[in-house]
Amino acid sequence: MLVDQNSEEGRGIVKCDYSRRVFLKTMGMGAAALALPQWLYAAGAAGRELNFVFILIDDMGWMDAGCYGSTFYETPNIDKLAREGVRFTDAYAACPVCSPTRASILTGKYPVRIGLTNFLSGQRRGKLIPPDYVRQLPLEEVTIAEAFKEAGYGTCFVGKWHLGRKPYYPEHQGFDINIAGGATGMPPSYFYPYGKGEHRKLDLPGGKEGEYLTDRLTDESLKFLDDNKDRPFLLYLSHYAVHIPLQSKKDIANRYRFKARKMLKSKDPLFLPEGNVKTRQVQNHPVYASMIQSVDESVGRVMKKLEDLGVADNTVVIFMSDNGGLSTSAGWPTSNVPLRAGKGWLYEGGIREPMIIKWPGVTKPNTVSSEVVTSTDFYPTMLEMAGLPLRQEQHSDGISLVPLLKGEGSLDRKAIYWHFPHYGSTTGSSPSAAVRSGNYKLIEFYEDDRIELYDLKKDIGEKHDLSAKMPEKAAELKKMLHEWQKSLNAKMPTPNPDYKPE
Repeated sequence: MLVDQNSEEGRGIVKCDYSRRVFLKTMGMGAAALALPQWLYAAGAAGRELNFVFILIDDMGWMDAGCYGSTFYETPNIDKLAREGVRFTDAYAACPVCSPTRASILTGKYPVRIGLTNFLSGQRRGKLIPPDYVRQLPLEEVTIAEAFKEAGYGTCFVGKWHLGRKPYYPEHQGFDINIAGGATGMPPSYFYPYGKGEHRKLDLPGGKEGEYLTDRLTDESLKFLDDNKDRPFLLYLSHYAVHIPLQSKKDIANRYRFKARKMLKSKDPLFLPEGNVKTRQVQNHPVYASMIQSVDESVGRVMKKLEDLGVADNTVVIFMSDNGGLSTSAGWPTSNVPLRAGKGWLYEGGIREPMIIKWPGVTKPNTVSSEVVTSTDFYPTMLEMAGLPLRQEQHSDGISLVPLLKGEGSLDRKAIYWHFPHYGSTTGSSPSAAVRSGNYKLIEFYEDDRIELYDLKKDIGEKHDLSAKMPEKAAELKKMLHEWQKSLNAKMPTPNPDYKPE
């Protein structure tokens, strides 16, 4: 069968086809909306003219952009976005790996609340046996996309999904259009034809040899913007980059190779120990730098399209990463220094993220916020921005950031939490949990029943464990963590009777 490469089918676009289960959920949402007071409709009607572009990067570390301090990676477009909006210094992913954080953004809930506590293809044993976990984003959850779809928005998902196999794809979670979003967590190749077999969602037709996936996903996003410029829209651009495999355009990589050679005179060690593995200390990987640059170019192209279409002034742009930079395995492509460790760990390198929000006419340009925020906060924030009714039972673990964005005050938040009772598949991390309250952060490691306490204001690199010097503070945070875990029925790892030390 011949397929028009310019048609939706030819471009690999999947339109929404609800199952009976999803249809019933949607009907229930509509019935709930009918019961809302009329003043909420008025607020929503005015807010629906506000568009949203959410750009999510995979595995991008806190230090992987110039505006966050990188001197090796070149990110002029991300830096420009930061100058135009609010750059958050203490923004966190809800998990140190991808799928749980992605679920937290879409649902406004901590991963442990829905039982999705690890990435969907990752589970190994060690001294402990990690608990089982949910392997998809449950259809019962009313995602942020469903909330906006109900309000009349055109919704489009482009890129990495990794939240379950059929029927748990984006088109069943509120997105009218799904481009390249399936079960896979990484592309077999960043060059056309990208993937096949179980990666068939990446079989984007109409490509040509040499086409780069980051560019293609941006192309598809721009087409959606062209087609929806006259209606309110939510574009969720979820790049596979900068996740492995480490593949980039040769011409860009060659330039960074030359740049890296000029840095070889540095006396700083390239790697230092972290537990049983090592962690990169210096940003000098030319291929990874090239992948970062391609992501930055994507941001620039999206921002230019919004300007060209005349919708930039009423479009909110959100930029975020799903977990920390990969620094302890798989080629050790980046460094998160001054943060400790990276992806898979509950040290700051694994969970502190680059995050930028531009709300035209509201956010003061070039603002920097040190408020502690997390990925569950996007759901209520976006609803309030758009003037849509909040859904407190749904986004129960999020707090709206609107007061911060308006410069009207700080958040009334006691603490944020993490529960990761799993081993990192290759990162060297072990089952653990953590809580941050104010400037203090406690991590509990389950293999050896150990806690560590840090004052992040004075020790962002988590080099000085204060648990012995401040036992009362450590006990206070440990109690808070345990009470939170108990309230959510968190599943815990158990001893492995077959474990044999190496």
